[in-house]
Amino acid sequence: MKKRIILVLSWFIVQQSLYANSTEKAGDIIQVLIPSIAYGTTFYLDDEEGRNQFYKSFGTNLAVTYGLKYAVNRERPNGGDHSFPSGHTSAAFQGAAFIHKRYGINYAIPAYLGAAFVGYSRVDADKHYTSDVIAGAVIGTLSSFYFTTEYQGYTVKPTVNNNGTYGVNVSKKF
Repeated sequence: MKKRIILVLSWFIVQQSLYANSTEKAGDIIQVLIPSIAYGTTFYLDDEEGRNQFYKSFGTNLAVTYGLKYAVNRERPNGGDHSFPSGHTSAAFQGAAFIHKRYGINYAIPAYLGAAFVGYSRVDADKHYTSDVIAGAVIGTLSSFYFTTEYQGYTVKPTVNNNGTYGVNVSKKF
């Protein structure tokens, strides 16, 4: 049941981002989508250890990001408060880095591209300076890399050969 809920939620968020009418709105959606997929994957793979690592990295990322926001209180380019670091970007990179560290870089590439787009969307919307986005990316990445270990279960990877054949590679680490 949990797997279905996660799949439906992920599908809904993707659909919403496809119909986003602005770069900022798409970034808002993707910054939730990436960590949601990372977290959902721990249920899909029945990876309780990974889920606990996700909690630690997510909580640390949140605490550091918002602690700095209130300690520094840098003015945003649009005149608002709490610009440094970018919370959207730190959340997106925390999810992408979790996928990378736990399940491998092949799965994380789309997540990293999405996280980079989130950072771009925040600068483009005049919500953050580039330095805010870079700091958010570093905090999110480090929080996942510190708490996350490599998944020891099965790995499933799609394969494509130069001769036009396609397949699936299933492996298990011992």
